[in-house]
Amino acid sequence: MANLKEIRGRITSISSTMQITRAMKMVSAAKLKKAQDAIVMLRPYSEKLQELIQNVNSSSDPDQISVYAQKREVKKILFIAVTSNRGLAGAFNSSIVKELNAQFQNNSQYEIEVLPVGKKAFDAVRRNRTIYSNASSVYDNLNFDTVSHVTEAVMTSFKEGKFDEVYLIYNKFVNAATQEVTTEQLLPISMPENTEPQVETDYIFEPNRTEILDNLIPKSIKTQVFKAILDSVASEHGARMTAMHKATDNAQALKNDLVIFYNKARQAAITNEILEIVSGAEALKNS
Repeated sequence: MANLKEIRGRITSISSTMQITRAMKMVSAAKLKKAQDAIVMLRPYSEKLQELIQNVNSSSDPDQISVYAQKREVKKILFIAVTSNRGLAGAFNSSIVKELNAQFQNNSQYEIEVLPVGKKAFDAVRRNRTIYSNASSVYDNLNFDTVSHVTEAVMTSFKEGKFDEVYLIYNKFVNAATQEVTTEQLLPISMPENTEPQVETDYIFEPNRTEILDNLIPKSIKTQVFKAILDSVASEHGARMTAMHKATDNAQALKNDLVIFYNKARQAAITNEILEIVSGAEALKNS
């Protein structure tokens, strides 16, 4: 049985841990609001951009399909795995690694490379997977231009035929307590087939439809990657806030148990001392 000094040390250690977890929870809660506002503002723009591309493409010449929409025989696949640079966020990072491993198993017949965005993804794949590039540094200065440089390299590789398909794996932000692991195809872009007759919209294209698509599609791809990273950032803060809240509650429960155990042990020690004093006094009296 641990002595009273050891129990006091454990109680002090747990109290210090609780201070850290509470502080991390508060920091994540403050950062979550900013990250949540960023992704909420970007989503409508991204969705409207996709809708615009679909409307313009629906009436375009099938022979003039964009190079980013061309489907070819799949031989090599690139997975962009978005995690964080830090841990202590529950299953936030491990769920992405788990999904990535599942994709490796499901597509084992193809040649696969990984573009990790985040140190946790890089650490998980650097020893046994082929890495296309390490993009963990995007978090050092996260903005649209920084992400665009990474996306442009991927788009160039796809255009040159180095990859036949490109997929994004990231945590989609739902709320502070819920994040959905999402796998979506980035390249080639998917254009919905018009199976039902639709009313044609009369557009005036300036300069022309092809040039508009050539500008909109790359911007849409870059926005899609940027949105995925912003989703991941908001999900990270939400997951860390939830994990630190649970850690604080568990530490408080453990501390309460130790305090009760300490009080019982202290009471037993005092009782033993009293018994020893009384026994000593009785022995002196009888002598």
